[in-house]
Amino acid sequence: MDINATLFGQMITFIIFVLFTMKYIWPPLMKVLEERRRKIAEGLAAAEKGHHDLELAARKVKQLILDAKAQASLIVDHANQRAHQIEEEARTEALDIIARMKKAAEAEIKEERDSLQQQLRQEAVDWAFQCTEKLLHKNVDRAANEALVRELQDTLHS
Repeated sequence: MDINATLFGQMITFIIFVLFTMKYIWPPLMKVLEERRRKIAEGLAAAEKGHHDLELAARKVKQLILDAKAQASLIVDHANQRAHQIEEEARTEALDIIARMKKAAEAEIKEERDSLQQQLRQEAVDWAFQCTEKLLHKNVDRAANEALVRELQDTLHS
């Protein structure tokens, strides 16, 4: 193998190319990679926060349902006590009052549960939409976003 001027020229050209790459190409490339890493980390953190918030909301809904059941139980207990007091005077009238109060309590429980479930569904859809929007960085158009939200709502309703 001969060492000649062509080899030295190629070495000098390669060194110039490496120096040019290190000075002008490498820093922006590293900046882009670091920015992408940061955005991914932020997206993952937002998703984790959304998941945590969803768990908190689910716990809150369960607690509210338990409270509503306890309250309904108290209402039914009070209705039963009242019925026994009225039973001595007029047993027939007391049975009518108990039936109405029980229906009202059940309707109130059902309405409260339905309201809380709807609210939880909406919050879940909102959080999912926010997380998705942050992750996708608006890569999906508005119509596709709305279709995705409707699909999430339909999934939650079933």
